[in-house]
Amino acid sequence: MKITELETFLVAPRWLFLRIATDEGVTGWGEPVVEGRAETVRAAVHEMADHLVGRDPLRIEDHWQVLTKGGFYRGGPILSSAVAGIDQALWDIAGKTYGVPVHRLLGGPVRDRVRMYAWIGGDRPSDVAELAREQVKAGFTAVKMNASAELAAIDTPARTAEVIERVAAVRDVLGDERDIAVDFHGRVSTAMSRRLLPLLEPLHPLFVEEPVLPEHSDHLRSLVESTSVPLATGERLYSRWDFREVLTSGIAVAQPDLSHAGGISEVRRIAAMAEAHDVTMAPHCPLGPIALAASLQIAFAVPNFLIQEQSMGIHYNQQCDLLDYVMDPEPFRFDNGHAVAGSRPGLGVEIDEKAVRRAAQTGHRWRNPVWRGADGAFTEW
Repeated sequence: MKITELETFLVAPRWLFLRIATDEGVTGWGEPVVEGRAETVRAAVHEMADHLVGRDPLRIEDHWQVLTKGGFYRGGPILSSAVAGIDQALWDIAGKTYGVPVHRLLGGPVRDRVRMYAWIGGDRPSDVAELAREQVKAGFTAVKMNASAELAAIDTPARTAEVIERVAAVRDVLGDERDIAVDFHGRVSTAMSRRLLPLLEPLHPLFVEEPVLPEHSDHLRSLVESTSVPLATGERLYSRWDFREVLTSGIAVAQPDLSHAGGISEVRRIAAMAEAHDVTMAPHCPLGPIALAASLQIAFAVPNFLIQEQSMGIHYNQQCDLLDYVMDPEPFRFDNGHAVAGSRPGLGVEIDEKAVRRAAQTGHRWRNPVWRGADGAFTEW
């Protein structure tokens, strides 16, 4: 079997899909994208096609090594995301070739159900209590929310109180049998994290995500030692080498993204490294159906998995949503907030190619917001 073609499709709301075709009629789908840089990743994918066309798609590890290291310059979100989508598609081909789900090729499932969480509140969180109530009715046992909108490096007592009050309102709705995760989103400075984390302790968040920006990861250890709140990070780390120092800091949860961190092959290795440091996995996935399908294959296969993000109904999905590009929504029907292991081959999801090609005629030019503080200076989104 030989690879014959790589096609990419820019589809709303902000995704890039990849289709890899073979001369035996087996096709694989991947989702190589950096949100807001989809066209740049697309160019990288097509540069990498020069290596892939005419070669055996089942030599997944060899392709991964060549694509990540063979260009001399390596690493970073663009190249790692291009490789991630290719890797997903090659695993999809492998599973379809052998007639099994990808998690069976990774050693078989270690669990039958995967716990999922839903997003509430948006970028500038509001109505969080009512939105949490809706997710409880939908069967979810966990939700995640942004802690705040923009914050000053050292903000006022009023802004601090607003964060705590919002989380407390959600805790009141969820009770003690459900969980809330709080995303600092890199908007919170190290100093503000030191202020907020002790105040959040009585509310027992499942974890606080990105308590510092990734370039300040050397501060994680001091934060870990200052609080009982489990800390999570990793959506802006792109390889096991990026995670190496972070995993020794004492974080509780690693969050590599299957569409950014080298795909299934690399995230499986990151999970093994995390297990050696008593760190659980909660893969980042505010993206489309292919990224989620790949994430679920990892979730079923790795022992140190905690919970899985998914994007249905997320505030970014304005024009269309995750199920608009799949032939059958069954793999993404959650039973009491859990995804159930299936037997469909490959990534386990059938992409509606006609819908994808139709959407790609319009495409998108999604860009993330650029925020400014009260003084007009750039501030983190």
